[in-house]
Amino acid sequence: MSERGRRTQLLQLAAGAVFLAVAVVLVLIVINASSSGDGGDTKIEGAAEVNQQLAGIPQRGMVLGDPAAPVELVEFADLQCPFCKAFAEEILPSIIENQVKNGEAKIAFHNFTIIGEQSLPAGAAALAAGAQGRGWNYVELFYRNQGTEDSGYADDAFLKAVAKGAGVKNISRWKKQRAEFTAEVEETTEEAQQLGFDGTPSFAIKGPNTDGLEPLGTPDSAGDLESAIEEAR
Repeated sequence: MSERGRRTQLLQLAAGAVFLAVAVVLVLIVINASSSGDGGDTKIEGAAEVNQQLAGIPQRGMVLGDPAAPVELVEFADLQCPFCKAFAEEILPSIIENQVKNGEAKIAFHNFTIIGEQSLPAGAAALAAGAQGRGWNYVELFYRNQGTEDSGYADDAFLKAVAKGAGVKNISRWKKQRAEFTAEVEETTEEAQQLGFDGTPSFAIKGPNTDGLEPLGTPDSAGDLESAIEEAR
């Protein structure tokens, strides 16, 4: 083989190696993107922690706590909202651990869908889980696995994975009932607007010392919620 022929062959081999390396990098990028939580990642995390947090607390529908508790705290939230996620992880745990477990208050979760199209089916999925006594498990687990806001991650596969992780026993019934709860999601969204709320999470409270359901807005701390519960008693 001539010198020129050898050089040509070497250049072809080098070009092939570069192409292969670029292809490998592109494949790795695609794999990483598909597992980033933005595309319906079904590897649900945090189920054990959520189940431990809520263990022993009565649930009826989307109400967490003793049904006879004198005060009802109502949260209006969007499951896709990152601020709701932060509130669920940083503010509400102390309320659940104290006022709710002590029977002083119960918390009701109401959907207030403001983020995007997937917020409505996500909210209905939570209500369908609530029909089987796992509504709050669903909400808390959704937040722990929340993807980038309104990125399309909350598809049917993701919602089903959350339901399984939350301990919903009858998945077939859960799937059928989701559509039945769409109207309720729309109703509570309208209720939030009637209360004057324009962002999530927003809270309202009802108790012996309130004039019906009174709006609180978005408290700055767990202490603010504790004070509101005490005043409502």
